[in-house]
Amino acid sequence: MRSCEAEGGRGWRVSAHGPARLLATALLLGLFSAGADGEAPRDPAGAGSSATEPADPCAAFSWDVRRERALFGEVPQKVTAGASPADAPAMSPERLYELALVPLSQVHFAATPGRKRSMEGHAGLATLSLPSAGLYRIALDQPFWVDVIHGGTPIPSRDFQGRPGCHAPHKIVEFELPASTPLTLQFSAGDAATLRVAVLRAPPPPRDKS
Repeated sequence: MRSCEAEGGRGWRVSAHGPARLLATALLLGLFSAGADGEAPRDPAGAGSSATEPADPCAAFSWDVRRERALFGEVPQKVTAGASPADAPAMSPERLYELALVPLSQVHFAATPGRKRSMEGHAGLATLSLPSAGLYRIALDQPFWVDVIHGGTPIPSRDFQGRPGCHAPHKIVEFELPASTPLTLQFSAGDAATLRVAVLRAPPPPRDKS
């Protein structure tokens, strides 16, 4: 056995295995120091470093809704919905509107809505006149029922799509609409106090490449 006192005059006595023990102690101190700094050991495989991004619910439409998506990204024109056909505001196609709705109990519809519900919630009316007849889409950001009234008679819808979790838009309903005649749009069977709405000409069907 050797002594530090014999060589340096002062210090701890160590054995021949001292350097190995000192190295192990230094490694342990290094690990404790890393833990004190808050840095966790890294996963060499990178597990947990990146989470799977959630799927976009608005991408689930099977229709081509690029124009609707673009329009719902714009700033809407804010108007107050009518409580009757007489005070219903006019809407134009290819524009985004935000309607301030009124309590359902205060609304006098042009025709009985296609979906019935209690007198709770909100509703509202708007008017529309189109320059040309054809297939049109009415896009909504909330799960409301929409009727199109012509001469006191509802026009039946052709088709619709809706996607839970999406509000840009949430629902799209297609109607075959006439030109140059006043139409009344009725929004009902919803709870929200405001509703974003756009009317767009439906795109032509895709061409058969065969």
